[in-house]
Amino acid sequence: MGITVSGEVETIGGVRISYQIEGPSDAPWLILSNSLATDIRLWEPQLETLSANRRVLRYDTRGHGESGTGSSPYTFDQLTGDIKALCTRLSIDKADFLGLSLGGMTVLEFALRYPQMVGRLVCCDARADAPDPYKAIWDGNIAKLNEGGIAAICEPTLSRWFTSSFLSRSDNQETLDTVRSMIQTTAVTGYEGSARCLQQLDLLDRLPSLACPVLYVVGEHDPAAPLSVMQEMCERTPDAELSVIADAAHLSNMEQPKAFTDSITGFLNL
Repeated sequence: MGITVSGEVETIGGVRISYQIEGPSDAPWLILSNSLATDIRLWEPQLETLSANRRVLRYDTRGHGESGTGSSPYTFDQLTGDIKALCTRLSIDKADFLGLSLGGMTVLEFALRYPQMVGRLVCCDARADAPDPYKAIWDGNIAKLNEGGIAAICEPTLSRWFTSSFLSRSDNQETLDTVRSMIQTTAVTGYEGSARCLQQLDLLDRLPSLACPVLYVVGEHDPAAPLSVMQEMCERTPDAELSVIADAAHLSNMEQPKAFTDSITGFLNL
């Protein structure tokens, strides 16, 4: 394994998008898209397996990690445009995609816009619509953000992202500290810009147009993207299957890394 390439590309509005590439230089591409308030470290539990026979491109969503921020609010036109710019810079004509939460929604939108560029797609712990109660959650989080900064939403976010049993075990503190670090280093503009983007989410009725095989993955106890929501997404997608990760909440890939990795390897032909 090991980093083969790292760099940045300038995209829509002059925003710099930071990326890293691992894996064999002649292997098929796999592009990973992170959730709100995380960065490329989100995928560390899966990276060794994924990069064994894939050329894995991880990038920090605008406003996150080492990427630039731009101005709030963000749009899916911008987020998918960032991926397109990366593909153009790196001469990627076609890739498989893996995204979680905001990242899952972004790669779904990308597949709808650029079907010829997508082989197989894994969408994890995500939604396809934004009903009023969901929009209200983001209004509340943004109010807390403006009052107390990113630190004000850190612990409440952890309580939604992981099950109570995971949070209580001392052997999970290293993982939780990594997630705290990702949240606390997210730019305020990046958080608010992405949250406003999620309030505009409107993919549900477009899912029947997806032209690639899709695997939906959801944590059994995910409160942000409940199993019932992802079941409906799966039912609306022509060539789709659903995998449920037991004893996991929203960051299912970090709470149950082995079960998560096992759930996607067959689908991605790893």
